[in-house]
Amino acid sequence: MIEAVLGGWAHLQAAWPNISLVLGLLWLLYVLLLSAWILLQKHEPIATLSWLLSLILLPYIGFLIYHFLGPTRIKRQNLKRSKARAGLMPLTEANLADNADALMRLNVAASGFAPSSAQHVDLLENGAATYAALEQAFDAANHHIHLEYYIFEPDVTGTRIRDALIRQAVRGIEVRLLLDRMGSKNISERFLKPLRDAGVEIAFFHPFYLRKLWRPQINLRSHRKIVVIDGIIGFTGGINITDEENESLRTDAYVDLHFRADGEIARWLQLAFVADWLYAGGRFKADARYFLPPPAQAGPVTAQVLAAGPDTPWEPIHRAHVEAITGARKRVLLVTPYFVPSEAAMMALTSAALSGVDTALVVPHQSDSRMVTLAARSYFDVLAEAGVRIYEFPRMLHTKALLVDDGTIILGSSNFDRRSFRLNFELSVLFEDAGLGDRLARILYGYLGESRRFDPKVRLSLGERLAQAGARLFSPLL
Repeated sequence: MIEAVLGGWAHLQAAWPNISLVLGLLWLLYVLLLSAWILLQKHEPIATLSWLLSLILLPYIGFLIYHFLGPTRIKRQNLKRSKARAGLMPLTEANLADNADALMRLNVAASGFAPSSAQHVDLLENGAATYAALEQAFDAANHHIHLEYYIFEPDVTGTRIRDALIRQAVRGIEVRLLLDRMGSKNISERFLKPLRDAGVEIAFFHPFYLRKLWRPQINLRSHRKIVVIDGIIGFTGGINITDEENESLRTDAYVDLHFRADGEIARWLQLAFVADWLYAGGRFKADARYFLPPPAQAGPVTAQVLAAGPDTPWEPIHRAHVEAITGARKRVLLVTPYFVPSEAAMMALTSAALSGVDTALVVPHQSDSRMVTLAARSYFDVLAEAGVRIYEFPRMLHTKALLVDDGTIILGSSNFDRRSFRLNFELSVLFEDAGLGDRLARILYGYLGESRRFDPKVRLSLGERLAQAGARLFSPLL
């Protein structure tokens, strides 16, 4: 094979003596043009250098990787998505509350979602409780049910939720279902047909079209989990619709956390859903039935939606985590299934621990991604040296939660990794409430109690150290 290739090249050189010069000039032109393209994106120097090296050393493969996974897609998506949101903002509160703290003011500037409140917040542990609460809320709906999910599997749990939605649609409730096309790739038209027949409207986030291959969206997914009922009740968190998260069906189900909230906060969850729905091509005629007036009195729980994604350059959820940790005075308790921190996040965690703040991190001993698990462990030594206590949960822990001091809380869909902070469309909620903080602390410290503490004194083999260091190199893509 090699001899044939060399022979063909020699024959080509004999027939065209200047071919080497021509190919060299073409390669140089390729490098100059693409280098200028990447440099003009103005990303972090390390990331820019990495992309430049991949394009130079892998002329064709590097270009394909950049085309499908590179950060240039982010800027292009920003234009369309912002247009969808702009038509909705007048329907919501425009003014920032006078008593909003610095963290909430930062979030307003970064994401455009003002501080709000909730009358009640119910923490829902694991899938069985969450699915039961969803069905109960569906049954009480009077006008509409809106759902957005990253994963909706056509399994026992998915069929159960699908049939519950069909029952509501049959009795005249408007039902809209938005699914991420990659996360819900197992969903078939056969599974969806009963929903469509009942009148449920369905849309997909970034579906796959061959005609759009020139501008692929593989790397930009909606990782959000949003349910809004009648504009007054909202659900969000980390739990998808799948048997994998249903402990009533599987003993190895993911351990996870969701919440139900009612009050003014539901209006902002509605805004996030409708912006995504319109962006995905769904039909929607906004009126007062979907965005009810805010209640006369604010609820007792201060809350603020954090909507983040590649449609904004400010990384709102990332900034909120870093700012909250930086402002900690007593404790930081972070639980995440995927831990691939940015330099800013590492600085915040280690600074908190070094300053005497009780800082703890809980991750699964083995997540559902071997590469992410290895990459996460590559950061443990530095964290432990700074004084961060690290715990590894024995099962797949899918909860995404941050508790700072007594009642600063961030709960939602966002993992503590670069993909969630910079590439995925994520949604979390910031709460400021000591009572809710106490309830969350019991759950999170329960995880910690079941976990094994990481011991930095345990020596790893050379192979283990190399595997972790190698996985860390892929952190920007994990």
